[in-house]
Amino acid sequence: MLVMSGQEKHRLIRSLREVAEALVAAWPTDDGKEYIAAVRTCLDAIKGNIPAKAARTALLRAAEEAGIPVIAVVH
Repeated sequence: MLVMSGQEKHRLIRSLREVAEALVAAWPTDDGKEYIAAVRTCLDAIKGNIPAKAARTALLRAAEEAGIPVIAVVH
């Protein structure tokens, strides 16, 4: 779960589609090394070129770069 400012305070992300939506529609900035890497990694994962887990890792790095708190829940 990402803790983001704005209308939607918490954003639960459970799929590659939700990763993409968070990065494209809800991200507070559209630049930064980790942000750009996360967008590319997410696209590669959607295409099936890399595991979805790589997109999760990239999203977490981008969140750290942007100062977005993350609440990780592992089942």
